[in-house]
Amino acid sequence: MSAPHALPETSLAGEALDPGRLRALVEEVAASPGAWADRVRHDPGERVTELLWRDERVEVWLICWSGEEHDTGFHDHDESNGALAVARGALVEERLALAGAIRRAVAAGQSLAFPASHVHRVQGVAAGPAVSIHAYSPPLRRLGVYSVGDDGALRREAVAASHELGT
Repeated sequence: MSAPHALPETSLAGEALDPGRLRALVEEVAASPGAWADRVRHDPGERVTELLWRDERVEVWLICWSGEEHDTGFHDHDESNGALAVARGALVEERLALAGAIRRAVAAGQSLAFPASHVHRVQGVAAGPAVSIHAYSPPLRRLGVYSVGDDGALRREAVAASHELGT
């Protein structure tokens, strides 16, 4: 797959990207709707994911959210650093912490980046649909998904990246 014309090819060259470089990349792509606007579609039943770019170092996704019922659940990105930028609407990110979840809103024009070890969930909001750009480096192969067992213990299950992105 070659880079779509509007994707910033210079940002994709070289070794795997650290969270700061991924954040710059998603911000640049989010600010370039010519690279993704024609692929936006909302489905109330599920998040819509569209692969915009993938090579051996990085992958970039468009994700469309229809509301607060769209929720990733708590997960990590295994060996991949990540970043997301909200291009339209708003999302909520919750980081898993010993004192409970740390919640923050991410509105259009805002972004965040995280290392591979970051455990979080991302959710749409009741205010309506949202569009976000996500990047992972190296490209996602698997995720860790989290649940609480009957005994109250936190459990992690390794799953294929398709669990999150529908690939």
